Amino acid sequence: MFDAAKKEVTVGVSNRHLHLSEADLIRLFGEGYQPEPMKDLSQPGQFAAKETLTLMGPKGLIEGVRLLMPLRKQSQVEVSVTDCYKLGIPPVIRDSGDLAETPGITLVGPQGQVSLKEGAIVAARHIHFSTGEAAQLGLKDKDRIAVEVGGFRGLRFDHVLIRVHETFAAEMHVDTDEANAAVIKNGQIVKMLI
Repeated sequence: MFDAAKKEVTVGVSNRHLHLSEADLIRLFGEGYQPEPMKDLSQPGQFAAKETLTLMGPKGLIEGVRLLMPLRKQSQVEVSVTDCYKLGIPPVIRDSGDLAETPGITLVGPQGQVSLKEGAIVAARHIHFSTGEAAQLGLKDKDRIAVEVGGFRGLRFDHVLIRVHETFAAEMHVDTDEANAAVIKNGQIVKMLI
């Protein structure tokens, strides 16, 4: 749901997940492997695959981490701050795709493992908008705004990144730590302070 007049948008809670490059997909699953769609995501053309991997850090493991598709140029692992403590890696908050000098992590799959030199991030909270939706609000790609969450544990999220692309659909994404702090559920409506 997106209402430009009321400056409201729905929230999707993003659990830990990963995106793979083609080379890393081959190393982890084997030559010619094609991930099987489990469910479509809110962003057109993207889906959660049935396949999961294990994350291995210096201090711990997290199993069953979902692969999201399509493939990317560089593999990227998105975890929460809490996950970082379990894995033993520093929590580095970054915009998706900004992976330079981020912690490395090992991915374990059914056919092998890959040790990433960088690519493990806590994704910055963000809102996806199509070009037309962003124009209705006077926003552009890489802007940052504040968002207010109502309710008994309501709070304000500052520095919310705006992501604009013609194929995007309006939705705010927060990780599980952020959602738990404000008792946010998938599909909840929040107010943009712009």
